[in-house]
Amino acid sequence: MKTHRWTISFLVLVLLSLHPLLATRAAAAEEVAEGKGKRVVAKVGEDGVQRLEVLSGEYYFEPNHIVVQVDTPVELLVRKVDGFVPHNVIVQAPAAGIDFKVDVDDEVRPIRFTPTKTGRYEMYCDKSFLWFESHRAKGMEGIIEVVE
Repeated sequence: MKTHRWTISFLVLVLLSLHPLLATRAAAAEEVAEGKGKRVVAKVGEDGVQRLEVLSGEYYFEPNHIVVQVDTPVELLVRKVDGFVPHNVIVQAPAAGIDFKVDVDDEVRPIRFTPTKTGRYEMYCDKSFLWFESHRAKGMEGIIEVVE
């Protein structure tokens, strides 16, 4: 009986010690959700290339609405920021000069292209686990908008 009480007391202490970690993680998830839909315009650097960092996390891209100029080279610096779930980033618009499928991990992966046609092009992750819904269905999608 004493062993049982000690075990329960130990588990309660462990859970209480994890509470701040869990609360911090929940707050971080809320910040990402609030940033969803954030529209970011890529700036042209001195070398004439539009560069932008894109973070990939648990079922989101940040930013998930990227605006770039037509006929100007683009370099997206993509990396994964948290979690163990594998992700990728895909845009399939070859007629617009944008066509890539890149696996994303903890290292920065540069994605280079030069958009040749204005418009809005879907960006998403097509990974899924077994028969579960795809990451795209869970909200891991965005837009690359090409403007004049």
